[in-house]
Amino acid sequence: MNNADSLAWAGELAAIAQTGLTYTKDPHDIARYQAVRALAARMLAARTSITESEINSALAADIGHATPKIGVRAAVFDATGKILMVRETADAHLWSLPGGWAEPNQTVTESAIREVFEETGYQVQATKLAAIWDRSRHNHPTAPHRIARCFFICMLTGGTPTLSTETSEIAWFAEANIPADLSHARILPHQIYRMFVHHRDPALPTEFD
Repeated sequence: MNNADSLAWAGELAAIAQTGLTYTKDPHDIARYQAVRALAARMLAARTSITESEINSALAADIGHATPKIGVRAAVFDATGKILMVRETADAHLWSLPGGWAEPNQTVTESAIREVFEETGYQVQATKLAAIWDRSRHNHPTAPHRIARCFFICMLTGGTPTLSTETSEIAWFAEANIPADLSHARILPHQIYRMFVHHRDPALPTEFD
């Protein structure tokens, strides 16, 4: 059994427990599903750097039928072809594309535009859905949830650079000068490269796993 298999199985157990807790009313089944969830948390903690307590809290907070979480990332380009990046305060001030979770009262496009404004002060227009990537299919650190991320190509339309509680630095980078200290939980080098490719050729089809 390799690490990837055990993590996938732990994720399946967590999803079974969450869905079971959503629909069952039987107190004995509730106790059983809670035990399955605790086992999944223990398995995930054994294979990652996240503590069992942190995983348990995250799994317990997720209610309803188990589905992947939806994240958004915005690849904002200026007139010179540079890409907008931010240092994430939540991840040791490492660099990432602006983004976060999709909000339930917004479309994924609206969520991406909002995240850019909240994190940078810039106003943008989304021009293309470049990719929908499953986080588990790329070389990201392990997360307790299944996550699908929507990557948008965006055009700068206004605003001024403004730091937020989520960001400690805002900067524009040419393709040849992308910083090495990336927040790998959020973005990977090959994903940034693909954003430049889509920016240069808007006719390319959307990528997906």
